[in-house]
This record gives sequence, C-alpha cells and structure tokens, in this order.
Amino acid sequence: MRHDGSERTRGRMSELTLDERLRLDALHEEAERRTTSRFSTFYPDGDGPLARKRYQKHLDFFAAGTTKERLFMAANRVGKSEAGSYEMTCHLTGLYPHWWTGRRFDHPVECWAVGTNSQTTRDIVQAKLLGSVQAPGSGMIPAHLIEKTITARGLAGALEGAQVRHVSGGLSLVGLKTYEQGRPSFEGTAKHVIWCDEEPPQDSYTEMLYRTITTQGIIMVTFTPLKGMSEVVKGFLEPESTASAKFKTFIQAGWRDVPHLDESEREALMATTPPYQIAARTEGEPSLGSGAIYPIAEREILVPTATIPESWARCYAMDVGWNRTAVVWGAKDPGSGRIILYDEHYRGQGEPASHAEAIKARGEWIRGVIDPASSGSSQIDGRALIDIYGRMGLRLEPAQNTVEAGLTQTWNLLVSGRLVVQEHLSNWRSEFRKYHRDEQGRIVKVADHLMDSTRYLVMSGQHAMRPPPRPQQATHGPATGTAALTDWMGA
Repeated sequence: MRHDGSERTRGRMSELTLDERLRLDALHEEAERRTTSRFSTFYPDGDGPLARKRYQKHLDFFAAGTTKERLFMAANRVGKSEAGSYEMTCHLTGLYPHWWTGRRFDHPVECWAVGTNSQTTRDIVQAKLLGSVQAPGSGMIPAHLIEKTITARGLAGALEGAQVRHVSGGLSLVGLKTYEQGRPSFEGTAKHVIWCDEEPPQDSYTEMLYRTITTQGIIMVTFTPLKGMSEVVKGFLEPESTASAKFKTFIQAGWRDVPHLDESEREALMATTPPYQIAARTEGEPSLGSGAIYPIAEREILVPTATIPESWARCYAMDVGWNRTAVVWGAKDPGSGRIILYDEHYRGQGEPASHAEAIKARGEWIRGVIDPASSGSSQIDGRALIDIYGRMGLRLEPAQNTVEAGLTQTWNLLVSGRLVVQEHLSNWRSEFRKYHRDEQGRIVKVADHLMDSTRYLVMSGQHAMRPPPRPQQATHGPATGTAALTDWMGA
C-alpha cells in the first residue's frame, strides 16, 4: 500500500508544471520550518505545557490589541516578554494564528522593540525576538523569515534591527532601541507597532506614542511594576479623563495566573524577594519600594462589593480641607469583629454644605470622627469646621491623631484580615498604592486624605460605631453596595 501510494504521488507530481512543483516544495519546506520554530510552540491547541487555554491573561492581552495603548503589568516569570515578542512576530510576519482576535495588519509594518539599555535590549528583547548574531532565528521570529540583520556598534553581539518577510510578499522592519538613548532618539519616523519591554520614562513613552498617530498604530508595554505608581502606570490605572481611558487597556497577571511555576519554584523565588517587592514580583501590583507604609498586596485586603446588613454598627471618618475633603465609612461584622470599609466621599473645592449633604445621604444616624484640626478656625469666617458641620446635622467628634501609633494599629488590622476594603472604593485604592515614606522616613503628604480618614476610623471611629436606631426612628440613606451579600461577610 505504501508503495502504491508513493507511485500515485509521483504520478501526480509528474503532471505538475515546474513552477507548480517549486511552489509545492516551498509550501512543504515552510510547513516543516513552522513546526520546528519557537513561534509555533507557543499557545497551541490541546493540553500541552504551553497550551493556549492555560494562559488566559496572555490571551486577554492579545485580544485587547484593538485599543491603542496596552500594558501587561505582570509578575516576574509570568511570560510577559514572551507575550510581547509573540505578538510582535505576528505583526512583522503576518502569521496570525487561527484563534487571533486582536489587532491585525495585512501589510508589512515598521516597528520598534525597546529595552532599558543596550545590554538588556540585547540579552532580553533581541534574544526573545530575533535570537543572537550567531544564530538569528533562535528567538520568536522563524529563521527563514529573517531576510537581513543589522549589527549594532559599541556592544558585541548586539543587533540594531532586522528585515522580516511578511506573508503579503513585502518586508517588515524592526528596530531595536533603548531608553538610555533619550527622548530625542524616538522622534521622527512613523511606526505601526512599538513594543516597550520594561517600564519607559514618561517623556520617551509620550514621544513614542506620537510615532503611531499617522499609522493608526499601537503601543504595547510589558513590565513588572517595581517603580510603583509611576506616571506611566498611573496613566493606565487612573486615566486623566474618560476620553483618554477608551484608548488604554491594562492586564494584570500574577504567579497564580500561569501553570509553569510549581510550588517549589515559587518558594525559592519568594525566599530571595524583599518584602516590599513581593506584591510587584508575585502579583504584578505596583510597588512603592522600601518606603511603602502598608507593604501588603492590594488584593489581600479587598473583598467583593456587597450590601452591608442593616443591623451592623457603623461610623465614618472625615479628613477636611479646601483642596480635598475625604470621608470613608466602615461597618463592623458582629460575628467576626472585622471592619469593612464600604463607602467613600472624595471631593475638592466644595462648600461644607455640599459635603454635609453627601454624608447625610448615607444615613443621618451614623456618627463620625473628624480630623482634630477641624476644631481650629476655618479659613472662611473664623468658625471651627467641626461646629459648622455640627450645625448642619452631622454627629461628629474629634479623632485621635497620634500618627505613628495609628499607622501601626491600621497595619496590624490590615495584615491580620481584621480590616478589609470593598473593591469598588477606587479613590481609596488609588491613595493606598501611593502611600509611602520618603528617603528620610517622612510620610509623603500627597494624595493621602482617605489614608488619614482610615487612620482616624481605626483610632477613634471604632468607639463611635453604633447600630442603627429602631426602624421607626431611623433616617435611611440610599442603599450601599451593588451585589448580593456574599459568604465572606458571615451573615
């Protein structure tokens, strides 16, 4: 049978023209090369070690490619650089897999792949994408599609760029660049795709973004957020406007989101990781470095948003100021004794009356504690703010303001799980990420109003907590929370 099949194949081949045979041979050669390239081993169907279904965060990142700016904010060893080099290969070659739902280009593209400095660009970006000078094609781009490489000056083994064959028949171009070259090096030519591996300086990132305007191109960034809430990170997590937000997407991934790190490997990595970097290196959460006041992973203190039972005791804590007045509400679970921060008010440049109305809308019966500085004179008419708010119907008392003791007590509650935060408190979470000390150990007094309110609540608000009055006496505000009560509340 095998002999008969071979005879039939040879018979069919003899019927083909020379051009047809050459094209068929080329197709066979292409198929063989693709099955042996590094690119072809990533995200396959089935159940293998790199099976696509095991890497949902990577797929989410690719799918989000229809937005102009993307951030893959990931822990170490998650495969963020592999994701960047894989997508760059798709765009340079046009070899999009059948499952691809992200951005596509049907023509050759001009791209940049950018690293921190010459050495890291050679050892990481170049290695992942192109391979070495001696073995081009040992990276993600298949060797037979690399038409030409350009050797860089000044560093042995470094490449400046390459020409890559596109399936449409033309040549794509990729240049390798570094942040140490400075912002002016990113001026000039338009680009379809820019991949930044590791976090770029803000001025360089802005310049690169301008290079994609005329091409309607995209920029993707892959890094572990060791610089904390930097300008670049903040731009993705807290866009300045609704208009800018629609052009930005970020995907966060930690060790638990990938299958290739076993427990022993995780333990070994944890043993060598400084405590203040654990959140960034294991969960992909922005780290503030050694100055973080509450060095705990954000996800460890978050709970789902849910309605607080009406019978629970609660209070609020208030930090006042002209530039920003911030209030946080807390409730105590009578079963576990755990305090749950469930609502916030965060507004600047408002008259006391506007803040008072917002507070009373959450429940006029709830008692509060306030920044003790409010007992001094206001900047408006010489009256104490605590008195002004009292005349408006708020039930307030000055909070204790022993800062270091308050920070210690708050930290103990957070780390033990006795103080948690509902996940919808976006302003609270934003301040939490930034709350840190400077190099001299001083608290950085920028965007810390809800952090101060939380400290007041922990130090004094617990004593002010009261259950609601009887139903016939109660004045109810709007319901808080959006989801049904979940098991974590212990109700």
